Amino acid sequence: MARMTLPALPEESFQRVLCVVAHPDDMEYGTSAAVARWTANGIEVGYLLLTRGEAGMPNPPEETARLRTAEQKAACAVVGVEHLTILEHPDGVLVYGLDLRRDICREIRRFKPDAILGTSFEVEAPWGFDQADHRAVGLATLDALRDAGNRWVFPEQIDDEGLEPHSPRWYLVTALGPRATHGVDVTGEPLQRGVASLEAHAAYLAALPDHPAPADFIPQFAAMGGQAMGVEHAVLFRAHDLQAPPEF
Repeated sequence: MARMTLPALPEESFQRVLCVVAHPDDMEYGTSAAVARWTANGIEVGYLLLTRGEAGMPNPPEETARLRTAEQKAACAVVGVEHLTILEHPDGVLVYGLDLRRDICREIRRFKPDAILGTSFEVEAPWGFDQADHRAVGLATLDALRDAGNRWVFPEQIDDEGLEPHSPRWYLVTALGPRATHGVDVTGEPLQRGVASLEAHAAYLAALPDHPAPADFIPQFAAMGGQAMGVEHAVLFRAHDLQAPPEF
């Protein structure tokens, strides 16, 4: 049986999207093309990075952190992201637990998004074994979704910091293949801006041996997504409507 064309993500129900990742550049490997479309359509997008990526280059860590922070700011500007929060958890050795959940919960309560875009917390990814920081942040993000709506979880954020409980409706994870449920058409300018956002990490990419040029592989992945959606280029997601009745 031929697979049905994936539907478009119901982005008309979004006003704010918070993207939670581990490192500078994590959003730019394809997903930022969808962000470019969202911001062009008036959706406010915020990024929360749990680390400064200081373990990702051979330079001294503080020098790398400054460099990668600057490159991330430039990448955000390319796709219209004005709300960028970068925390200083240690790069490369993130551990799932209350520290990550607390900080992600705080940002959810601050930004009040309709949708959270997180990373997968599974060990295996389509390209091989996923990196440990990605998994830790992915699982902490999933739990922080519920934490943020519960007044009695991290109550000091409410009592002392003046924040309020908040429950996003949508939980999104970038997906490939049969696990994807929805797509975002990024044909044309959104894809071009997505490519340019990864190119903004020029020094980081230059430090990676034999790394392909963004313009050589980002469109290829987007074309694969486009086939699933019936358009030229697309970014695919597994979308969970947290307000929908449970399926049995």
